[in-house]
Amino acid sequence: MLIDIFHDTVCPWCRIGKKHLFDALAQWQEEEVHIRWHPFLLDNTVPAEGYEFRSFMQNRKGMKAEELQQMFDYTQRAGEAAGVKLDFEKVRLAVNTKLSHQLIALAPTSVKNDVVEAIYKAYFEDGLNLGDINVIVAIGTAYQMDAGELKLQLTNHAVSDAVVAESTFARLNGINSVPFFVINNKVKVNGSHSVEVFLETLNRAALLDIPAKI
Repeated sequence: MLIDIFHDTVCPWCRIGKKHLFDALAQWQEEEVHIRWHPFLLDNTVPAEGYEFRSFMQNRKGMKAEELQQMFDYTQRAGEAAGVKLDFEKVRLAVNTKLSHQLIALAPTSVKNDVVEAIYKAYFEDGLNLGDINVIVAIGTAYQMDAGELKLQLTNHAVSDAVVAESTFARLNGINSVPFFVINNKVKVNGSHSVEVFLETLNRAALLDIPAKI
């Protein structure tokens, strides 16, 4: 089974949706699953040094400070229910996520899912700037990627351009919010649904692949 996941690494609902999907896969275990991660840059105009997080979010959402806090509290509770930590007190910067998606693209397949989770943790639990190349290299080296080679690859315009192009392609093909999941190129799931919904979707996708009897 092939699962394509469109996400951004500063999207809390993407982290929740990832957890729900992987919990569903742990229960399902019907066939081998291959995951492909796709970038969806929510805002590629953010500079490498980032913006002050709360003022940026207030402007982006058109919310007052109290309303924004209520949204954070709700999202944090949803994260806790899913089993992931979202510490919005630690998050100080709204960041550009292009480098983090480059790291995911460069990571070996065997550790790619773990690298994705490490990036989410770096932002939502440690409050690190994902636009800082040193932060991204440190995450990569924790998974046996060579620091010098990785830094060269991350500064390669071809890798950067590929991330932007893939994100643009997703938007041009009708994806306008994340997380967004496509299973076996047939069944689409938009949003961070429950484990039960993902289980139902996996079963439906598997049935669609069963050849019709003659």
